[in-house]
Amino acid sequence: MRQQIIEHKPQPGNISLIPDCCNIGIVFRVLIVVNTLVLLSLLARGQGFLINFQEFVETSMLVELICLTSLFLLCGVRGMTNKQYVPEWVQRAACGVVPALICSLLLAYFDGMEWFAFSFPHLQIEYAIFLCFVIGMSLQHYFEMRSRAFSPALGEARLQALQARIRPHFLFNSLNAVLSLIRTEPRRAETALEDLADLFRVLMRDTRDMTTLQEEIRLCEQYLAIEKIRLGERLQVSWHTENLTEQDMQDAKIAALLLQPLLENAVHYGVEPSIKPAMIMVAIRRHLDKIEITVSNPFHADPRLPQGNPQGNQMALENIRQRLALLYDIEAQLSYGVIGASFEVKLHFPYKK
Repeated sequence: MRQQIIEHKPQPGNISLIPDCCNIGIVFRVLIVVNTLVLLSLLARGQGFLINFQEFVETSMLVELICLTSLFLLCGVRGMTNKQYVPEWVQRAACGVVPALICSLLLAYFDGMEWFAFSFPHLQIEYAIFLCFVIGMSLQHYFEMRSRAFSPALGEARLQALQARIRPHFLFNSLNAVLSLIRTEPRRAETALEDLADLFRVLMRDTRDMTTLQEEIRLCEQYLAIEKIRLGERLQVSWHTENLTEQDMQDAKIAALLLQPLLENAVHYGVEPSIKPAMIMVAIRRHLDKIEITVSNPFHADPRLPQGNPQGNQMALENIRQRLALLYDIEAQLSYGVIGASFEVKLHFPYKK
């Protein structure tokens, strides 16, 4: 029996509102914001830049310790919210309670030490704990609003408007190709219809859903099998994996419909204009904690465009860039361009189980 794609549907309400404190971009932003607030607060005292800067250096050591410890704990708390349902108000409150708790514990530990009393002679512990709570809640609100503001909803709306014109055309061509096989190759026609049903079911999913690398590759193979009926020998595909075991492919998480649009671009702009067999190269490799995906296809220059101007569905690429930024922040990258006679797209994102 043919293996079907398994759809992963998020549990109702199981949405993590705690920032991804394991993400390098999140850590940098938190440290920059908190240290900037501390520096501006000290400068406002008007004791001179050198004196205030010296106080900032002493204060920042304590501030960094509170921040990094809090981020580490919130990273673990976020992992718990991904496994079981936690009310949204509890998640928001945790972002203030955890820093306040860490602050109180560290201040209680350092309170009896001579260097601490010398460096912070007028420190009000209750006020410092309250300040940690307020900053934690404020940063949680900022990252939640940022997630909504930078959500690719607008890009997805544009892409869906474009796909509303593309999909009927793709469906029409696919059904015509299947009809041509019904009498001569009924089994192949049946498989193509099953592939088509799977593909359209996944296309209707929320693009914020996560899937596994193995399932995304299987979806791409189904899509290419449908296009193969229409394009015949003109469509050639080469898959190459490096430093990835079968278990890694099953464990690695990837955003749904991240690779398939790249292959759709490659088919549309690299294979369809060609009158001879055209090769699409897909290389997937793992390097330490990073996954790199490279998709390349023949480049056909358009005489109406400036020489070297790459063709391609820029809207789809920009949509993918927005989704990568939303999911992985600065830990993911998308680059593309013309290299020799090929148009190449590269994806880098963290390897996460």
